[in-house]
Amino acid sequence: MEVKPVSVLRLRWPLSPVLVTGPSMSPTLRHGDAVLVRRGGREIRPGDVVIAVFRSRPDLLVVKRAVRPTDGGWWLHGDNDLVTDDSRAYGVADVLGRVVARYWPRPGRVPPRPL
Repeated sequence: MEVKPVSVLRLRWPLSPVLVTGPSMSPTLRHGDAVLVRRGGREIRPGDVVIAVFRSRPDLLVVKRAVRPTDGGWWLHGDNDLVTDDSRAYGVADVLGRVVARYWPRPGRVPPRPL
């Protein structure tokens, strides 16, 4: 699932707004959801929803679920099993931040999911 940051430069702030596009994180996140991404804070854990860049696709900012650390980065999967635009296709990703909340259209936490 691709994401469109309000501004890539805003990802430098501790909390950044990001607009989600595409179906790969459905039903957790849907096309059009707006989320807050935290840079820094606690370390990424398996099950967290994260914003990342695949090393093989540095032009593509994505939102996925962290599965496991590998090769100094993370192996990521989408929640929608019918869409495979994740580490199965693109390999290891570098995580930029963790999704902590959805603020539009259904405000609420985006909890980690045990894998």
